[in-house]
Formats: sequence, C-alpha cells, structure tokens
Amino acid sequence: MYREYFGLTDLPFSIAPDPRYLYMSDQHREALAHLVYGLHNDGGFVLLTGEVGTGKTTICRCFLEQLPENTDIAFVLNPKLSVEELLATICDELGIRYPEGNTSIKVFVDHINEHLLDAHARGRKTVLILEEAQNLSADVLEQVRLLTNLETNQCKLLQIIMLGQPELKDMLSRPELRQLAQRITARYHLCSLSKKEVAAYINHRLAVAGAHSRLFPPSTIGKLFRLSGGIPRLINLLCDRALLGAYVQGQDRVDKPTLSKASCEIFGKTNIHGQPKKTFKWVLASLVLIGCVVMLAMIYYNHRTELLALITPKPVQQTSLSEPIIEQPQLSLLYWPANQPIHRSNEMAYQSLLKQWDVLYKPHNGSVCQQARTQGLGCLKAQGSLRSLLHLNRPAVLKLFNDQGQEFYALLTALRGQTAIFVMGTETRTVDVKEIEKKWLGDYMLLWRMPPDYKSPLHPGQEGKVVQWLDRQLSLSQGRTVQPLKSLVFDNKLVREVKKFQLAKGLVPDGIVGAHTIIHLNNEVGSREPVLVDNKENK
Repeated sequence: MYREYFGLTDLPFSIAPDPRYLYMSDQHREALAHLVYGLHNDGGFVLLTGEVGTGKTTICRCFLEQLPENTDIAFVLNPKLSVEELLATICDELGIRYPEGNTSIKVFVDHINEHLLDAHARGRKTVLILEEAQNLSADVLEQVRLLTNLETNQCKLLQIIMLGQPELKDMLSRPELRQLAQRITARYHLCSLSKKEVAAYINHRLAVAGAHSRLFPPSTIGKLFRLSGGIPRLINLLCDRALLGAYVQGQDRVDKPTLSKASCEIFGKTNIHGQPKKTFKWVLASLVLIGCVVMLAMIYYNHRTELLALITPKPVQQTSLSEPIIEQPQLSLLYWPANQPIHRSNEMAYQSLLKQWDVLYKPHNGSVCQQARTQGLGCLKAQGSLRSLLHLNRPAVLKLFNDQGQEFYALLTALRGQTAIFVMGTETRTVDVKEIEKKWLGDYMLLWRMPPDYKSPLHPGQEGKVVQWLDRQLSLSQGRTVQPLKSLVFDNKLVREVKKFQLAKGLVPDGIVGAHTIIHLNNEVGSREPVLVDNKENK
C-alpha cells in the first residue's frame, strides 16, 4: 500500500531472505567468508549460529548465489526428522533413487555413497545444508557425522553446513557429540546489530528499494535500536509497520509517535522481552527516587571536594626545556560551513578527492568516476564502517547528515588516533571520530589504482597482462622471488593463492580479483597512493 506513496520500487522491509537486501556489516562479511571457506575446504563441518532473525538464512542464500556450477546442494529445511527420514530427504534433494518404502539405513547410505563417488568422478562437489540444526536429535546428528566418513584417499565426498540458534553450540559441547564437534573446520556466531549498524541497515534497504528521501530521520534510530534489540527481523517488522502508519497519516517520513504505535501493534502492551510496561506512577516514583539520590551524592561530593582543597597542598607546576609541550589539535564540529553552498558539497568533495590523486576535476567533462577512469583510477561506492575504511586505507567522500536531516558530502583525508581530518568545501577541519558516528550512516566513495589492462573483476581462466601483475603482487606480498609466468592465464594455482590472500585479509575468499582485493594487494606491497593512515609515520 505504501510502496507507490513513497515512490519505492519494492517493499524494503520484507522478512523474505532476499540476498539483494543483505546488509554486509563487518560480521556478516566474516560469516559469509566462513561459509565460502568451508566450501573450498576438503571436508568437515561449517557451523553458523545466531539468534532468531539475525540474518543466517539470508547469508546462506547469498552464499548459494556464489556457488560454482559444479556444485550439487541438498537443502534440509525441516530438521525434525528421524534418521531414516533425514536420509530419504537427502536422497530426494540430490535426485538419488532408492527402493520404494525403504526403511533400511544401510540401503540409504549405500545409495548416497554410490552417488557421491559418481559425482566426485565427474568433478562435482556435494554440499548438505541443514537449517534450524538445533532441532536435530542426538541420533540424527551422529548419523550426519557418519556421512562425512564417505571419502576418497584425497578428500571428503560430502561437505556439511549447519545453521542454527545459539543452543546448537551448547548441543555440540556435549560429551557424546565431541567427535562431531572435532570435525568442525570453521564456525561463526552472528550477533545483533549495533546502533550505528541499525541506521546503516535501514538506509541500505531503502536505497535498494529506490527511496529518494530519508524516511527514518536520525531522531528515530535510537528508538528503533532499543525496540528491536538490533535484530534485523524485528527491525524489518517495525519499519514496515511504521511506514504503513506514516502512509495512513499522510506523513512524508516516520516520526517517533508513529514508531511507538507500530511497536504496540507488533509487540502488544509488552516490550520485546514479553514483560508488561511499567505504569506512569511507578516510572515517576523511580525518577523522583533517582533524583534524590543524585542530589545527596552531589552535596556529599561538593563538601568532600571543599575539605580536600583545604588540606591538600597545591602541586608546583614544572616545565622542562628538554621536554617540549605537545599541543593538542583544536577540534571542530562536523557541520557544513554556513558561508558555502551546501547544494555543491557533492561536487566540491569529489573535486578534493581527485586532487588527492593529482587529478584536476573538470565540472562539465563527465562524472567523477568517468574522469577518474581516464587516469587509471576506479571508483568504489559502498557502505561500511570506519573499521572497513581503515582496512582499505584510502581517502573517501562520506555522505553525512546535519541535525535537520539535510545531506552533505565531505572528504575524509586522514585518521589519527581518535581524530579525523576532513575537507569540507574549502575548509579543513579536525574532528573527534565520535562526531562521525552522529552524522554518518556508512555511505562512502573512494578511488583506487587499477592494474594495467584492467577492465572488470578478474575471474579464473582470464588472460592478459593483468594476470602477470596479479602474480607479481602476490609474490611480493609473500616475500618470494618474482618468477616470470610461463603463460598469462589465471590458472588454478593462482586462484588458490588469491583465495589464501583474501582469507588472510578478512575478504570473501571467492578467488575473484576485484576492487577490495586489489586495494589490499597494493597496501601489502606499499604502493605510492593516498592513504588515511601513514603506517610509515607510526613506525
């Protein structure tokens, strides 16, 4: 109903696990990397756990989209099965024929083993994914473990990924399941989102759905975080109902009263933990009591301070010529200069970014990315955190919001401890990094140096000088002698090296060389490019 009203192309807060809407926070990126690593590992289990609604299934759907074509998947959605029912389900998923009415475990296992051997001979991988695995019985878990005994001399024939709630970790710690726990080669636990991640999550989903304005102003984010506990599924329910409420009331954005009403409609008269709300009388009494305690504490503190001042001698301040006084930089607030046109902040920020790379920005000569590409530079537009920007270590244009919800752009040029340096229009300011958290939802754009002959992400099997560049960068990063390639082909050996490097850098080890991998390779070998943090200065 509200989709057309707000000019959206889709419903942004559907609870269906659509990979397009997957918000890749740092921990979600790590979780996906663990699944990909498990696929390329030679056997064992991969375990992904998290509270209900934290995004396990959505990450799994995203993982499935990255699977190579030679992969067969057995997906078990309902784990409340007997051993015989589980084995029959696996056979059905993989298209394995078995005698009608069969209840023999041995017959099922023999047919599965025969199928896996045939698939392996044809160069195919087989993966079993178990959803809601915390509902598996001990007998079924033991049978699942026995399935991993199906192997050749070189590798396991079946790889198993288990998704489940936190109690699954407790189950696997039982003594009778220790053999299964020992076979887990990768495990990851998804936590709820932080307050800042909640804001970025909402902004991301709205952007994917084609939103042209900020439908949830900053004043509502804290309340959304408290009501949802940072759990994506609850965020979706709250935001969907709040947008419907704003539509019914004819509002152009969601406000706090609308959000409160949406919360009552979803959770009833209780909070998300099922506890009844306190009455106004008890809340008022609590506030009065807290106020009295604070007043008594202040009176005691003031009297104690005055007494200590009378009996404590004042220290003599000394200075030393050999120890110069280090002046702390004067910190500014993160806001757009009033004497400069805010509608040109975008253009001015990109002009400053190109200047960092010694490129002259020409206003009427194509977009900033088009101009950058003519100089061998690529554009990376993404969402993330200061941590992810630190990993990339490149100056970036940040999309910020003032207290009135109006957007503006500024160039982040350096990070020094707890301070950050911004170019805002024609001014340069040093601000506390905490200021960034108040004004930034995670949108950024940065530039990176492209390898020679680079046109698009490098996939296995491609050829050209860019492959030679890749091999050289990997050799330098590993400290080994650069050997001339016999052929300029991105072969399996080089793919393994790339995946190893990606895994070490916290990237998704997919073997595809795109912007993130190239930036990390350049960082590793010490290329001469603009950086946020100069590691040489810190040594």
